[in-house]
Amino acid sequence: MKTENDKNCQQQQSFPKDPLSLENRGAMIVSITCILLGLGGKCLLDWVLVFLQRTHICQGFLGVFALSLAVVDTVLTLFVATLHAHGYVALPGLTLTRYHACLLVQIFGQICSALQWPVAFVAGLDHFSMVTRSQPVAGRARSVVWVLVTGLLWYLAAVYVFLLSDFTPVMEDVPHNRISQCWVFPNTQTLQVSAVLLLTLGCGAWRAGRGALLSSDVPGKGPITDERKAPSRRDVAHQAVHAFLDTWAPFLLFLAVLFLLPVGLPAHLCLNTGWLCFLNSLLIATVLCAVCPVSWITQGPAAVPPDSFSEWRFRFVLRTEGERHRANTELEAH
Repeated sequence: MKTENDKNCQQQQSFPKDPLSLENRGAMIVSITCILLGLGGKCLLDWVLVFLQRTHICQGFLGVFALSLAVVDTVLTLFVATLHAHGYVALPGLTLTRYHACLLVQIFGQICSALQWPVAFVAGLDHFSMVTRSQPVAGRARSVVWVLVTGLLWYLAAVYVFLLSDFTPVMEDVPHNRISQCWVFPNTQTLQVSAVLLLTLGCGAWRAGRGALLSSDVPGKGPITDERKAPSRRDVAHQAVHAFLDTWAPFLLFLAVLFLLPVGLPAHLCLNTGWLCFLNSLLIATVLCAVCPVSWITQGPAAVPPDSFSEWRFRFVLRTEGERHRANTELEAH
């Protein structure tokens, strides 16, 4: 029969040494079952979106990275489910237990947090180069390059988490066969990336509109009235913002609600294919508003990166064809 002191010691060992500091960092303790449900739902979302974009999944960096993320999520989910179901997995020279399941979830969350800004930066470069280049690049060469870049990003993120960051795993001080919940940490980089890109989008749209107004006020020139001319910067920026908001306005509302919540989403769930699709549309709108290159106006929608959600091609194709039809009609009349 256990004494009262033994019971108190056992209760004290079931929590980390400093739970208050973990709560101040936003850490949450979640059951392994809930973690598996979240990972399973994330895997389902990943593969559904990968399937919907299968025709152009390897044409850009975000598509290649989304495919790699779906594979990593699936492997992690199966591994954690196996450890949770059997309690341990014996490998040659190594025995993995539920401790390692919690450890893997925490490490994966930190890697996902470390990848947010690099992924957004590389994707922005990809979109900028695709919109502004005058000559297309071979699809196979681009795919090989983005596969190599994706592998390098995963490797560098893991090196950062293990060697350079101040990340310290947090485990419950109980026997591995009695572990039923894990500590997980929230992610703030998703909201930071969204806020910065939305601010850039707004500044680009404002700059395009103001530039068009200033150009129309130049003495001796007056406003442009020739219908055959290419769309103005303000026109392109207006259509880009409109196309983006038509699709992603509910998701922006969700991000606003998430920003107001006292507890954020777990880090291992924030980097998913749905977020990458949102990032893809946001970057397209931002590049079109901020740059609006002459090469895009001459090439038309062929320069827009693939997007399965926002109707970039449809909107701009209609406008371009309408202008060409009016121009041809006027030329025939003369």
